[in-house]
Amino acid sequence: MRAKKNIIIEKAKNIKLLAFDVDGVLTRGEIIFNNGEEMKIWNVKDGVGFVELLRVLPKIKTAWITGRKSVQIEKRAIEMNINYVIQNCMNKKVAFEKILKKNRFEAFEAAYIGDDMVDIPVLKIVGLSLCPVDACNEVKKRVDLVSILKGGEGVAREVIELIIKAKGKWKKILGKYK
Repeated sequence: MRAKKNIIIEKAKNIKLLAFDVDGVLTRGEIIFNNGEEMKIWNVKDGVGFVELLRVLPKIKTAWITGRKSVQIEKRAIEMNINYVIQNCMNKKVAFEKILKKNRFEAFEAAYIGDDMVDIPVLKIVGLSLCPVDACNEVKKRVDLVSILKGGEGVAREVIELIIKAKGKWKKILGKYK
């Protein structure tokens, strides 16, 4: 069941850890090979969102937890200054709980964005759970908010803006562009 807007905003105010699945959330979920090398298409708007998040809320930790392993994920995470990148991980809940423990965060202080069944165990324990509109139905049934966007089309940016606005820092971002 999806939470009402005011409940989502209240949950977003508590966020100290923002974690994402990669394929199907930060990318469209397609796997492209070029001469044997895996390629991924990243959304530029998501990238700007990560940059602005770190600029106005530098204490928020970020994590990418993915079932696949790819050099492209590692490279993009470095560009975006992602704090934790966990690849080749099919038990995302265990990986996620290690990040919580390391930072002394509670699950209600975390948001997670996932799109498939492997993400459900994490989505069930976080304070704010979200998914792209093209997530599988089992995920959509379990999240607080279903994005209006498909995976790879700016979902991360949408979530980042939600958190920045909930924490009252949106005007600081807009001020930079006036």
